[in-house]
Amino acid sequence: MLKLTKKADYGLIALKHLAVKGEGKSASAKEIAECYRMPLPLLSKVLQRLVRNGFLQSEHGTNGGYRLARDASRISALEVIRAIDGPIILTACFTEHGECDQSERCSVREPLRKVHEGILRLLSGITIADLSQDEMQDIVVDNLIQPSGKSPETGRPAPAVRSH
Repeated sequence: MLKLTKKADYGLIALKHLAVKGEGKSASAKEIAECYRMPLPLLSKVLQRLVRNGFLQSEHGTNGGYRLARDASRISALEVIRAIDGPIILTACFTEHGECDQSERCSVREPLRKVHEGILRLLSGITIADLSQDEMQDIVVDNLIQPSGKSPETGRPAPAVRSH
């Protein structure tokens, strides 16, 4: 079964969190861990790997934390997953040593190769900005609503906004 590891999942969540915060804004590992109920030691290791791979910048000091090293629209889910988990392998057929006893008679190798390539294309086409889009729209809507709960345009009660 093709499944993301917890580390890859945490990495994507952390990058999305920082993208939603906004360009140049930072967050501490503790803040992210508490927000999503992640174990801080594991998240810290993931964040360090993301720094080493050029996705994040680390800022030291009292107001330190992590921030995106490049624009969220230029970070694909595929490259994040590969940086954390290594290559994505649907089946052993698609590794360098992809030979097995059935290679010459295999009737599913080619269809599975197409599925594998489709998964890689899909993940390479999804950016951190794409993952953040719905939440960013909610924030924009929240900012349009005055503290009174009334829409600034109409003065009437604002529509309910879903929360995450």
